Amino acid sequence: MNILTGNDLKTGEVVWWDGQNWSLSVHDAVDVGDMGEQILAAEEAARRVNVPYALVASRTEEGVRPAHIKDRVRALGPTVRRDLAVPTASKTGWDWVI
Repeated sequence: MNILTGNDLKTGEVVWWDGQNWSLSVHDAVDVGDMGEQILAAEEAARRVNVPYALVASRTEEGVRPAHIKDRVRALGPTVRRDLAVPTASKTGWDWVI
């Protein structure tokens, strides 16, 4: 299955094409088949999504699972626990590092 992802232009959040709009959940992603490039071009031109791209995924019992590890991380969120961050980062105003 081929699905689409990108970043919301206003918030920067990772979004997934659900067939009508962009969703924050990868599990809402639908198979776009060979229409991916056309949808991406239209959505990017409408300035609803930034740097959209198509990727390969599969549907499992747990939901949609991107094939590539990079996209799995994008789907599930950061791999770093904020509570393990350098303690001085928030005190120095460097909270953008996390």
